[in-house]
Amino acid sequence: MADVVTMPKLGFDMAEGTLVRWLIQEGQTIKKGAIIAEIETDKATVEVESNYDGVVARLLVPQGEIVPVNTPIAIIAAPGEKVEELPEAAGVVTEKAPTPPETSAEAKPADRSEAIKPAQGEAVEQGQLPGGVRASPLARRMAADMRINLQKVTGSGPGGRIVKRDIQAYLEAPAVQVAAPTPMAAPTPARAPLPPLAPLAAAPQPEDQIIPLNRLRAAIGRRMVESKQQAPHFYVTHEYDVGALIELRKQLNALLPDEEKLSVNDFIIKAAALTLRQFPNLNAAFQDDQIVHYGAVNIGVAVAVENGLLTVVCRDADRKPLRQIAIEVRTMSARAREGKVRSEDIEGSTFSTSNLGMFDVEHFVAIINPPEAAILAIGSAKQMPVVKDDQLAIGWRMKTTLSVDHRVSDGAEGARFLQAMAAYLEEPLRLLI
Repeated sequence: MADVVTMPKLGFDMAEGTLVRWLIQEGQTIKKGAIIAEIETDKATVEVESNYDGVVARLLVPQGEIVPVNTPIAIIAAPGEKVEELPEAAGVVTEKAPTPPETSAEAKPADRSEAIKPAQGEAVEQGQLPGGVRASPLARRMAADMRINLQKVTGSGPGGRIVKRDIQAYLEAPAVQVAAPTPMAAPTPARAPLPPLAPLAAAPQPEDQIIPLNRLRAAIGRRMVESKQQAPHFYVTHEYDVGALIELRKQLNALLPDEEKLSVNDFIIKAAALTLRQFPNLNAAFQDDQIVHYGAVNIGVAVAVENGLLTVVCRDADRKPLRQIAIEVRTMSARAREGKVRSEDIEGSTFSTSNLGMFDVEHFVAIINPPEAAILAIGSAKQMPVVKDDQLAIGWRMKTTLSVDHRVSDGAEGARFLQAMAAYLEEPLRLLI
């Protein structure tokens, strides 16, 4: 019996995804766990794995197509099995995504916003458009949606083919008219009086630009508005003495290879996970007028990506050694920045962290990642003047701020959580026991 691969649901609010690229071909033999396609969701481009062994009998969806979740996209059959039609109850949707409407004759878009569309009945083969313009299906759809003239876009794909990143680069490039060069003035004698104020350059002022939201940016905006409107936030800040942590990290990293070195954030992930075992009310979610205490402690780690933010998930962080946490978070973060995250990388967090310490940020507050009950914002670890035993000295200090859903917890519990975490951050050997 042939097996049907469907568009996966990679988030509770995901309704559809774009099949960016097939990594398999019809007739190819694959094994369970093999990467078969790249799917673009509101959050990221995700690699989809096969759940079946067998031979790729049919690919049901072309590259660049927008597909609703749970729609069949491929059929995997046993070797030698013939597949004439979809298995019953597969629920395949055979209609293509609607073509964007053409611009009316009255509209007068600027050069930047004129979309190039194939003439009626003219074939578009392998991304080739009239006039010698080659573009991927996804790039054509983006150009049509944003009214971009593909003849003005430089392609970086194979054979000069226009791909998604070329459309994004074109949108980000400023449309500024360059002023004519001004003749160089003669050298000014030493201590000469300042020349009179020159008039403004003759170059025209750059025009305002309207940048359409990408799907990730739109999803972040939607979820953060939902969080601030529905979850009453309160904030608690604590300052830690991290001198011992900095010294221990230095000693451990001297023993580890470069690809396994520990960051300060790895210590914080482990410390937060262990502390949450003492405060299960913060490893929780408010759902339907009840509080859900999660059994697992899965720490979400915010990762800055192009034009947005993703949260990768370190599962069972309270049960893993620091070395394993460091390897997993580094690997998932790299996949996120490359746009190749997997569904398990970004789903299932029970408590989140956001670290801006690498940007020399002393202190900030973060917005809760729904449906979680809390998030920890982490600032820089810095050397500064401190008072020890009534003497002025130099010490390492770091501030963190806990944002908590007031429907789930209160200020006193948030403060106790931060105090309890000090036992791990200020005596970091506890994290190794």
